[in-house]
Order: sequence, then structure tokens, then C-alpha cells
Amino acid sequence: MLETEARPITVAIERRIDPSRSVEATSWMQAGTDLAAHFDGFLGSGWVRTGERSDLWYLLYRFRDLDTLEAWERSDQRGWWLDSGRVFAQEVRIERRTGIEGWFDAPFAATVESLSAAEVDGARTATAAAVESILAAPPPWKQAVAIWLGFFPVNLVGTALLLMVPTFADWPLALRVCVSTLIFTPIMVFWVLPWVTKTLRPWLLRTPHTRRR
Repeated sequence: MLETEARPITVAIERRIDPSRSVEATSWMQAGTDLAAHFDGFLGSGWVRTGERSDLWYLLYRFRDLDTLEAWERSDQRGWWLDSGRVFAQEVRIERRTGIEGWFDAPFAATVESLSAAEVDGARTATAAAVESILAAPPPWKQAVAIWLGFFPVNLVGTALLLMVPTFADWPLALRVCVSTLIFTPIMVFWVLPWVTKTLRPWLLRTPHTRRR
């Protein structure tokens, strides 16, 4: 029997940092990523600022699966680290990439460098682009194509096999749909869709900017 492949989980945290404490915050953010790197299942992390004078900072990290992510989030080390920054850092938003969007996450194996030299407009633009490239999923139409490419053969083959079951064609429509979806959904979620998105990843993550380059 095929084993279920755990999907990596990417977490994005938006914080407001007291601009007068930016030097301390820089060391604090880096300390957090260094701590996470020593935990099992860690796949990468980094942080960026939206601009030199902005109080919005973004921390991102990825773990192998939910268990390793929660081990880090429940750890005493992380608790100590969070407490040490409460005097100048306030969490605004936390986003986990799970469910359907998690299938379309960009790779996050590399660390995102802090663009502390964003004193010019070009550097600030690069900072914003770094955050956008990590958080953005492919456009909905690409996601729909990927899902259809997985669902069509599963539905076609599965329906053909079910029709070989004696009297299946005579079952009430609602019952046939219920049985087929109960069978096809786990196949799609655990095996087919992860394989399709992995295969199509270069196309899914290609942007107009990438093509021009």
C-alpha cells in the first residue's frame, strides 16, 4: 500500500516593530530563525522588512509536516524567544499554508535574506517582491488545471471500475456519487494531487516576470 506523503507547512507571520528598536529587532529576528534551524523537520526560514521606515516586518519559516511544526511552536526555546521580543514586537497576522493552497506553495528550502540595505527605492521593491514571491500561490486558473488533470483520470478509471460491480449502475444516483467521492477523494488528496503539482511545479510557479527574464 502506498504511504501518505506529509506536506510541508509554511508559516508567515506579520509583526509591527517599534522603529526606534530596529537594531534590537534585527538581532531578535535572526535569533528566532537560528533557533528554529536546530529543530527536526526544519526546511528553511527568513525575514524581510517592507522598507527602512516601515514598522511591518515579515517572518517566514517552513517545516516538514504538522508534527515537526508544532514541536517548534510548543518548544520552550520559542517561548523564551517570543517573550524576549514582546517589548518591541507585536504580532499582527499569522498565516499557515495548509489545505488546498498548501499543494501550490513555492519551494522554501533557501533562507530569505534580510534586506536591511533597503534605503533606496530599488531595494524596497526587492524586499516587497521577496515577500510576494514566497506567499503567492499560482493563479486560480492554473490551480484549476492542475486539479482537473488529476481528477479526470482518477474519475475516469474509478468510474469504469465501479461500473464493473454488479448492479452498481442500478443504485440511486445519490448513493453512487457518495460511494465514488468517498473512494476518489482520499486518492486525490494523498497521492494524485501531490504528484501532479510536483510534476507541474515549474509551470505553476512561473510568472510573467520570470518568462521575460
